[in-house]
Amino acid sequence: MNRLNNPSPSLTALFAAVTLALAGCNAGAPAAEPPLAGADIGGDFALTSSTGETVRWSDFAGKYRVVYFGYAFCPDICPTDMQRVAQGLKVLKADDPDKAAKTQPIFITIDPERDTPEVVGEFAAAFSPDIIGLTGTPEQIAAAAKAFRVFYAKGEPVEGGGYLVDHSNIVYLFGPEGEPLATLPVDEGADAVAAELDKWVS
Repeated sequence: MNRLNNPSPSLTALFAAVTLALAGCNAGAPAAEPPLAGADIGGDFALTSSTGETVRWSDFAGKYRVVYFGYAFCPDICPTDMQRVAQGLKVLKADDPDKAAKTQPIFITIDPERDTPEVVGEFAAAFSPDIIGLTGTPEQIAAAAKAFRVFYAKGEPVEGGGYLVDHSNIVYLFGPEGEPLATLPVDEGADAVAAELDKWVS
């Protein structure tokens, strides 16, 4: 019998103990590579800020970028996600001001028909003065959403007027060169968002 292929119970226990010990040594260490490393997500865009100025992706060079696509008239998901992004950044700022200073949160509308520069500015500022709100023409928004792998579709009219917009609600984190790093776990709350930012922002 080959003893190496059929270890005794005591040897199995020893292997397990060593494995647990090594795992303990690595606990809290950052992953060797970000989960979105190499993904084809993101790219240059030309959008409009709340002050009417043209803003491009390249304008944020050197900054870590938190990017979320949503819309100001969203009744529930967008406000909740943006609040948790803002709260997560607030936690990070309290724990590590330098990392927070390197991070730029960006809100991009997927409802340009209603979300004028003024509207996106007010929406973003309601959560944090640090969040930049961007809008654009329908064509510009469509191009940006495609580049960032974001789905959206105008829904049917709702009672009382207006309409909803179906959309993916992913919060992306990009590195200082615009490279995709990770998604932020907004569904787990502000502390989880702050922890994920702390893991990748350096």
